[in-house]
Amino acid sequence: MMKIKPFNSPLVHVGSFVFSLLLATIGVSQSFDRIERARMKDMLKIVKAEVKNKYYDPNYHGIDLEARFKQAEEKLAQANTTTQSLAIIAQALIDFNDSHLFFIPPSTNIAVEYGWRMRSIDDKVFITQVKPGSDAEAKGLKIGDQIVGIGGFRPSKKELWKIRYYYNLLSKRSNVQLSVMSPGDTPPRELEISSEVKRLPQKIVFSSYFRLFDDFYEEENDKHRFVTMGGITIWKMPSFVVDPESIDGMVSKAKGGSLILDLRGNGGGYVAAMEKLVGNFFDKDIKVAELKGRKKIDPIIAKTRSGNIFKGKLIVLIDSESGSAAEIFARVVQLEGRGQVLGDISSGAVMQSIRSQHEMGTDSIVPFAISITNADVIMADGKSLEHVGVTPDVAIVPSGSDLAAGRDPVLARAVELLGGKTSSDEMGKLFKYYWKK
Repeated sequence: MMKIKPFNSPLVHVGSFVFSLLLATIGVSQSFDRIERARMKDMLKIVKAEVKNKYYDPNYHGIDLEARFKQAEEKLAQANTTTQSLAIIAQALIDFNDSHLFFIPPSTNIAVEYGWRMRSIDDKVFITQVKPGSDAEAKGLKIGDQIVGIGGFRPSKKELWKIRYYYNLLSKRSNVQLSVMSPGDTPPRELEISSEVKRLPQKIVFSSYFRLFDDFYEEENDKHRFVTMGGITIWKMPSFVVDPESIDGMVSKAKGGSLILDLRGNGGGYVAAMEKLVGNFFDKDIKVAELKGRKKIDPIIAKTRSGNIFKGKLIVLIDSESGSAAEIFARVVQLEGRGQVLGDISSGAVMQSIRSQHEMGTDSIVPFAISITNADVIMADGKSLEHVGVTPDVAIVPSGSDLAAGRDPVLARAVELLGGKTSSDEMGKLFKYYWKK
């Protein structure tokens, strides 16, 4: 687990973001009797069995599986709430330090909109969106503010997904304490921001694997958007959760001699869609990666789309939120010398996983799930991208001031490298963020 460096703010603690230590809940009353405690213990047993039987590494990264889950069971015996219990189960998997191995707790009828979004840039964490009319806006939170403390912890690139996981799945909050600095500010200012909490008429079913961390995600943001500037096409590709058969048609929208494929914020998706995309840029079949699991697994092979090859110049944009299939595609482009990769180091979350769903109870059904890594992905250079990510050929990231002003220096640089003329101000206006109404 990563150690977090202390800094001068009274809010911030030293140490990794450990779920079992953060036990406050949204304030919903919970009954925790012997029946509920027994249910939590049964849930832990199922999680253990699934990992034992299906995890890709039979040595479990050197972890003593029996000892690890015995320790978790002992902690469950001392837990006083359902939230504490779920955090203990979650922590048992988080300690594997595997991006695709995690516990998906039972869904609830409570949805929370925090009113702001954050992203890591060069290992700092910044506010990237503030919802109009939200308490966050009223309290003075601004796009471009650097988050130096959240709930008493300093966020970093490696810890950020755990923070999202905790606040959006394990312990939704009616308010969050932030310590932030606007560009040029010192010292940090302390904010307590109230959330928008909704009780839905029915329990939420499992959402898309890629939208687990956002109750109010607006699907408009998932649309593939295209902008043509002279001989340059910019394709904003939000994810690989798309029908693989639609990829050819989307590539054909690239008009002119050059393409900028914007994979920033693209957390991955279907392997088949990624294979089709790779095949659209090469006139030969490409061995993308080997899959290393308990059993022999066929490698990932991208078949050339010989009748639909894009032969123009290619630039791929990535950032700290580019994960899984997005990272694999960017690395293939580098390894095959097909184009340039610009931006920030990608997330380093590149494993293959399955989702195992379960239900407990009879009259009252409690659904939960486990994301289980079933293979490591080994690229053509013999290396894994897990915890490493893709290092761009040209490292360029926006500053807090760029975010605050709505500038996009990364996209502007890509256009300039392809011979176009633009400004970071102009590029910052291309792709709007949509909030759910």
